[in-house]
Amino acid sequence: MWSLAVLADLAQAQLPEGPGRSEIQRLCVQCHDLAKSVSVRQDREAWGATMEKMLALGLKGPDQELDAIFEYLAKNFPAGEVPALNVNRASAIDLESRLTLKRSEAAAIISYRAKHGPFKSIEDLKKVPGVDSAKIEAKKDRLTF
Repeated sequence: MWSLAVLADLAQAQLPEGPGRSEIQRLCVQCHDLAKSVSVRQDREAWGATMEKMLALGLKGPDQELDAIFEYLAKNFPAGEVPALNVNRASAIDLESRLTLKRSEAAAIISYRAKHGPFKSIEDLKKVPGVDSAKIEAKKDRLTF
């Protein structure tokens, strides 16, 4: 059976050395499994949105430490080459993380898709009530139907 110490060592081993690592280990583990949190690859904009969301949910820390976390995540876990997202098969978490959507927006897309059938174009996707069409437009090159 795995001991807590061994599991903690595994989580730390997945985090490269560098400024911001200790802040993540101290602040983010209060609510998150680190391995899952950093398995998401995002661009700087998406990491910024993730940080804003965490702050809204209660993440607290000095600005200097929060900035270090953001820079660490953006540097060590960049988006890189990510395959296009098929909006007709994507899960809510994929829509949320890959398109920088709020949880409610991703849920609205899933609900609309279930009620109206598959999306055929970006224009169909922009018709979903409660979804910021500017976010969809900004990421349109990452979408397939």
